[in-house]
Amino acid sequence: MDALRDNPEVLYGAALALLIVILLTPAVGGMARLLGVVDRPGTRRLNVNPVPRLGGLAIFFGIFVPALAFLELGRETRGVLLGAAVATVVGAIDDFRVLRPGWKLAGQIVAASIPPAFGVWIDHFTFPFVGPVDLPPAVGMPLTVLWIVAVMNMVNFLDGMDGLAAGVCGIAGVTFAVLSLSLGKVDPAILSAIVAGACLGFLRHNFFPARIFMGDSGALTLGFLLGAVSVQGLLKTASTVVLVLPLLVLAVPILDTSFVVARRLKHGERVSAPDQAHLHFRFLRRGFSQRRAAVTMWAWCATLAGAALATRFIPFREGGEWHLWETVTVGGIALVALAFSLYVVYVLEIVKLSALARRRPLGRSGVRRSA
Repeated sequence: MDALRDNPEVLYGAALALLIVILLTPAVGGMARLLGVVDRPGTRRLNVNPVPRLGGLAIFFGIFVPALAFLELGRETRGVLLGAAVATVVGAIDDFRVLRPGWKLAGQIVAASIPPAFGVWIDHFTFPFVGPVDLPPAVGMPLTVLWIVAVMNMVNFLDGMDGLAAGVCGIAGVTFAVLSLSLGKVDPAILSAIVAGACLGFLRHNFFPARIFMGDSGALTLGFLLGAVSVQGLLKTASTVVLVLPLLVLAVPILDTSFVVARRLKHGERVSAPDQAHLHFRFLRRGFSQRRAAVTMWAWCATLAGAALATRFIPFREGGEWHLWETVTVGGIALVALAFSLYVVYVLEIVKLSALARRRPLGRSGVRRSA
């Protein structure tokens, strides 16, 4: 709380971003309709009516204006904002006319290469049981680019249901803001809070039934910013425990992307090939409504973020000594996150297997035939 009182720009930036996105999004939606940039119903689409894309433009300006107002425009911040602008342009071009996967990836790499050029790269890393290890630019810079590009694509993959990506990114933004502020990284904290405010404002128009989609212009922008601020605010610190925090906060998009990519590779499909194997589609096939599926995945993300915050703020181990009750508390919070993850596995896998078993016809011997 002291850190928040000393840095009220965190709240001011989030509030301004929320207001700008709420007010600007309808105008962007109208422009998208005039330009014909709309998602029409199809086999892979959940919307039953044409819905405008380009919501990412409102998100970008909702982030850019508060960033100019409340951030110290140092070298690192300029690099992050410039990279976000490039990511938005790449996404907007893809919204207007679908880019080939190679061109789209090239644009993402260009955007992700800008922060390292401005000093935002993982120059040292703290490994458990080893301690901090300095990374040369030849290792740290490519690693940073790879991480940012990966998060951009994770968010892009997740953006397939009304309000889902905006909600998950909003939760991640709040969590990164709190963690960065606790580590004394004020600018990443402010920017993370601004991202959270923009996501919350966009949900006003994007939650089911959505009146506008963020499109690639929004998904790539949010993914880029979350990847960049996690490097600037967390991964460059000397704390060993911080190593796992971004992975916990972004666990839902990481798991979704990993599952889909593994499935496509297994079946010999292109990684960029569209399908309905994402977690949100699977929730719908289990009988969830879009609202319930989105809220369930938000709750899952929130439990994992809570585990990350507990790991950071509850002193369960200090000076090489474990503290009993603090350890029990952290363990309890971790069990809640684990229990929710197991619930998701139960819903998506065990229920599916039970349904398949019930649908298999019986043979003459009374044994169900394999599908």
